[in-house]
Order: sequence, then structure tokens, then C-alpha cells
Amino acid sequence: MPATVYAFANQKGGVGKTTSCLNVAAAMAELSRAVLVVDLDPQACLTFSLGYDPDTTEPSLHDTVVGRVRLAETIVQHGEVDVAPANIDLAGAEVTLLSRTGREYLLRGELTDLLDSYDAVFVDCAPSLGVLTINGLTAADEVVIPVQCETLSHRGVSQLLDTIADVRRLTNRGLEVRGLLATMFDPRTRHSREVLRDLLSRYELPLVGPPVRKSVRFAESPTSGETLVGAGADVPGVAAYRAIARQLLGLEVDEELLEAAGWTPRRQAEVLGVPEGTRV
Repeated sequence: MPATVYAFANQKGGVGKTTSCLNVAAAMAELSRAVLVVDLDPQACLTFSLGYDPDTTEPSLHDTVVGRVRLAETIVQHGEVDVAPANIDLAGAEVTLLSRTGREYLLRGELTDLLDSYDAVFVDCAPSLGVLTINGLTAADEVVIPVQCETLSHRGVSQLLDTIADVRRLTNRGLEVRGLLATMFDPRTRHSREVLRDLLSRYELPLVGPPVRKSVRFAESPTSGETLVGAGADVPGVAAYRAIARQLLGLEVDEELLEAAGWTPRRQAEVLGVPEGTRV
């Protein structure tokens, strides 16, 4: 069966998009799935987080955009997942693509020959709604929207949903919105709980897995060259990412994993305003 392509997108920066994309991908790899991650962000945070220096890694996605190499030739085999790296040159690729016929379909076309080699492909989109993000959404089967559980988190989501609607209409009719992935959740504060509830009601989208609790370990992990999931870190956020990976694969998420993520039935009822015991 061809790989399912997941785009992680949010035009707002600093919402945990790259961290979520990488750790869910690593959690799927833990489940013996063959996983490719594609760094579609010129800031190359995903590439750096896996231990590669974006300034010296060649070839990169930029070389694919300008026609030097195929995407398959850029792929590096990391210990956890395969990665198609990026660097700052990708920012210039936006200009290159603007004058290219069929520019929205470049990534989709490059992935076509790779889909049978993987179970899942994760695309970390740039924090913008430019042609690179359009490429990610056009190539994807499903889009996951990471959102931070803090003030102003909703800014940009409505514009992203408008862009997704345009992509569905013009370049990818099969694109599905899987839902909101809540990040940097602090269950101790009323503010965090109210923001999450507001997001879910405002956009009428499902919550993907348990909210990912805030932890300084996520801020530290990019320097280690491995994900927190791969490092076996014992923090609730890692359990949340493992639960999210299982949910995306259609596997059962047991109560023990949800409890490790801090998403007990009592917590769900308290945060979401649903009867205790309701499966979310």
C-alpha cells in the first residue's frame, strides 16, 4: 500500500510544528513503520534537529527545486527516520517556483516514485502560506494543524483553513483535515484549558490525540540530534506523541498510554467539558 502523506502546517511560527512532526514520525518508526520526513521549511529546523548542519548538507531540497537532483537523491538515512533535508537556499526556491509551470505539483511529483517504499511521509511545512506550503498541501493526503495552547494561538488558523479550501478546489481534492494537534499544554492553568476549548469550538475540528504537555526537554532536544521519542525521554509529551502516532495509524490507544500523557478521563472531562469517560 502506498505511504500516507501527512502535512504538518500552521502559518504561525513557534507553535511546535517541527517538534510535533518529528516526534510523531519517530513514534511511527517505533511501530516498525518505514517513515520519511521532508523538511519543506527554509529555516531547516527539522534538518538541524536530526543532527545535520543545514549549511553543509548537500544535496538538499533546494537542489530538487532547481532541477539538479531528484528528491530521492537528497534522502539521508538517520537512525530513526529517513530525511529529505533543507537549508536556507530553499527560501530562494520560492522565487524559482513562481515562474515554473505546475509549480504546486513539484513535491507531489517527486514523491510519486517513493510512496511504495514507505508507510508514511511527513512534510514539515514552512510557517507561511507561500508556494512551498502549497506544495506540501498538494502532496498530502491529510493535514495536521499544530496549535499552541496560549493566547493568540488561533491567529492564522482561519487563513490556513481558507488556503486548504483553495487547495482542495484547485490542486488536491482528496486533502483531508485530520484536526488540531494541541502543543505546549499546561493543565495547571485555566488559561491553557480555556484556549484549547476555544480552539476546538471555534474551528469545529477534532483534537488529534492528547494535548502535548509543555516541557523544557522539547526545547533542549534539537541539540542532541535525536527526537525525544527516540531518546526514550520519560515525559508526558512523549507519551502524547506516541498516542497521536497510533491514532493516525488507526491503532488502539490504551488507557495506560493516555494516562502517561496526562490525558486521564477526568482531565478530558475537565478540559473539554464532556462527561467523564467519553472517548475523544
